[in-house]
Amino acid sequence: MITNEMGKFTMKKIAVIGGGIMGRGIAYAATVAGFQVHLHDLYPEALEKAKTYLETELRKSVHHGFIRPGEDEASLNRITFTTNMEEAAVEADLVIEAVLEKMEIKVDVFKKLDKICPSQTILATNTSTMSPTEIGAQTSRPERCIAMHFFNPVHKMKLIEIVRGLDTSDETFRIAKKAAEAMNKEVVEVNEFPGFVTSRMNCLIGNEAMNMLMEGVASAEDIDKAMKLGLNHPMGPLELADLVGLDTRLRNMEYLYQTLGEKYRPCPLLIKYVKAGRLGRKSGAGFYKYDKE
Repeated sequence: MITNEMGKFTMKKIAVIGGGIMGRGIAYAATVAGFQVHLHDLYPEALEKAKTYLETELRKSVHHGFIRPGEDEASLNRITFTTNMEEAAVEADLVIEAVLEKMEIKVDVFKKLDKICPSQTILATNTSTMSPTEIGAQTSRPERCIAMHFFNPVHKMKLIEIVRGLDTSDETFRIAKKAAEAMNKEVVEVNEFPGFVTSRMNCLIGNEAMNMLMEGVASAEDIDKAMKLGLNHPMGPLELADLVGLDTRLRNMEYLYQTLGEKYRPCPLLIKYVKAGRLGRKSGAGFYKYDKE
């Protein structure tokens, strides 16, 4: 539970819209922090998959000593799974949208949430590149809209980029930061610009790695090995692209190409892989081969 400095806003309930890889990870972080969580997805099968994931990760967390015995069940009991957006969000203090990285979809979700949620509810987007100003402007509460960019896998990654839109209030930022810190995350404050900090840098590095692979400079394994052992990156750029999803990476690159120009032109190899359905870990093949998720 979070109460602001003036005692006027108490956060108990968080709704997460989207039960995919990011949404279920955010739900994990929120419930372990003690929040009541409503996880929404349009598709029951996505919610079943999310529930299985959460049960597995919570058991692992007990086994590795990250949470106390019994906290896995308690955490799972704090989550409600629903295909009804109104049920998920109507009493939420904070809603975090984690749907597909397409502006029209995010705007549609925010318009619906604006009608459903009480006026004091904060609406956050988990976008990695897109404008919280543009998204928030479609609502009646742009001052209470913000971006909270979590990283995959959410339960392991310590950072959240909190990105202010043009009209985001100081109070909204403070509350979002407190929520992030309650989830045991570190925060960087970013003033909105396409790609923020991490995606802007990461897309450049990953795209150049793809260009080098396409040009035959080195194998995928050796490009990643060079970055890990030579530059101390914890994961190679091609491995990371497979983890994120090559379709997601391509959408990010296309958005940055449109907004920031030529240096973000997507590598032709990335486009080819996406057309072929080689999307990374989730499809079983990207720059590497995997057991299909």
